[in-house]
Amino acid sequence: MKNLIKKLTETYSPSGREEKLRDTILEELKGFIDGYEVDKIGNLIVWKKGKKEGKILLDAHMDEIGILATYIDEKGFIRIEPIGGISPYNLLGTSISFPSIEGFVGVEGETTEEYAKNIKNLDFDKIFVDIGAKSKEEAEKLVPPGTFGVYSASFKDLGNRIVSKAMDDRVGCAIIIEVFKRANPIYDLYGTFSIQEEVGLVGASVVAFNIKPNIAIAIDVTAHSDTPKGPKRMSLELGKGPAIKIKDSASISDRRIVEKLRAIAENNNIPYQIEVLLRGGTDAAVLQRTAEGIVAGTLSIPTRYVHTPHEMVDINDVENAVKLLKILVENENSLL
Repeated sequence: MKNLIKKLTETYSPSGREEKLRDTILEELKGFIDGYEVDKIGNLIVWKKGKKEGKILLDAHMDEIGILATYIDEKGFIRIEPIGGISPYNLLGTSISFPSIEGFVGVEGETTEEYAKNIKNLDFDKIFVDIGAKSKEEAEKLVPPGTFGVYSASFKDLGNRIVSKAMDDRVGCAIIIEVFKRANPIYDLYGTFSIQEEVGLVGASVVAFNIKPNIAIAIDVTAHSDTPKGPKRMSLELGKGPAIKIKDSASISDRRIVEKLRAIAENNNIPYQIEVLLRGGTDAAVLQRTAEGIVAGTLSIPTRYVHTPHEMVDINDVENAVKLLKILVENENSLL
């Protein structure tokens, strides 16, 4: 799966501009789906027919956090606005990929004292992006205001651990792709690759409206507690299995989905963890509220350094998530 994850993470696809990744996913799924649809706002919906009546939905979001060029000064330096949860501190020393050129992040400071103060109290008013332009006119030809950018960071293979930008949530997309490639579902299997999760769960709020599945599972990344002084009220470690979510700050997973996933994992010797996320949420929060309501939960991949250019996951957790979901969709007792 490493090659697939590399391909997905290195595809430019910020929130609101997911078209390239949508095309990449469709290319990967060619020959493994019975049909697909792109809805009015850009969500990708794919399906594979089962043998019995009933519907299972697996969801992951296509978008990644990014930045937006907002203003260019007379010397060609670009001011930016975050798209999603980017800390200005995570931009220090990084480069930004725009569609036509690379840019490099700098910090204001006329004196050593002012520079140190700005670093200590960093915000987006104090940083800029340098694309090497000598004037406003030159910069505007390459990065006009309104241009989207993402972290410039490549995929790294460290053995069991892999690192890249946009693991959130390309790793979820990769898991759904692999389930479709490997599984022979008992019930109709739907995969939704939703847009603009990072700016408010936009795509998922409508993506399942016409599907109305019996159950829905969001696949996303989650936090970790296995680095020095990690969160004390959590217990999530890389390499100990995918995490079955109990709750986060946006939703509580349906008890029946939690129990079903735990039973499958235990009966098939698949390692898993229990997740109680202190803050954040997934598409499950809005899937639950779709139409008359959908029974929903989340399966998560523990991830270090979320929303940085170097998000780290363990490939074994990813593979075990695929195994768990494959068994679920091939199980006659998977519906509630």
